[in-house]
Amino acid sequence: EVQLQASGGGLVQAGGSLRLSCAASGFTFDDYGIGWFRQAPGKEREGVSCMGRSSGTLYYADSVKGRFTISTDNAKNTVYLQMIRLKPEDTAVYYCAALERTVVALGARAACSSYYDRHSWGKGTQVTVSS
Repeated sequence: EVQLQASGGGLVQAGGSLRLSCAASGFTFDDYGIGWFRQAPGKEREGVSCMGRSSGTLYYADSVKGRFTISTDNAKNTVYLQMIRLKPEDTAVYYCAALERTVVALGARAACSSYYDRHSWGKGTQVTVSS
């Protein structure tokens, strides 16, 4: 069974940094892609960053390019999202998700933009950026 648990959220001032972690079990990063998504109040869920090691594909939303970095620790089966230069508009609940290989094969952008019903979701972690 695929399970994911995000952590590391919190309250930070604009310009600050946070590192989110997502502990994964029931799969490996060679079998599934992995992605970070976020949902702000009153807004739709959006893909922040997605990657598929098996297909060598990587995507960042334009709004986070140069500020957010996705990475994995295979030994710990954990995926991270390093966030720097945070802005108030980054405030949201952040979720990690396992992406089916067939979805990742379509590209990381596609996996981050659609096929949400085929992703396996973990519980989110709140990130609040104060101005």
